[in-house]
Amino acid sequence: MADKEWIKIKTRYCDHVNEAVDLQAEAVFPAEVLPDQPPRLGAHRCDQGYLCSLSDQAACVWAGTNPAFDPFLENLDKKKPKAQ
Repeated sequence: MADKEWIKIKTRYCDHVNEAVDLQAEAVFPAEVLPDQPPRLGAHRCDQGYLCSLSDQAACVWAGTNPAFDPFLENLDKKKPKAQ
């Protein structure tokens, strides 16, 4: 039988709860009969998402309250040089 475990992906500062939060993913590890396969990542969450769920304001995709906003998404436009 497969094992499920929440693993930490990264730690970021969250303005909504004013503290550092751990962003986690659910890893599904294969059964022992299939040891050569890597774990599959399923759902994702924030370890402080319950605080955002208690608020009356929608927070972000990591808390599960606003699927259209990811405050931790790294902006790739800043890394690209501007065309002249």
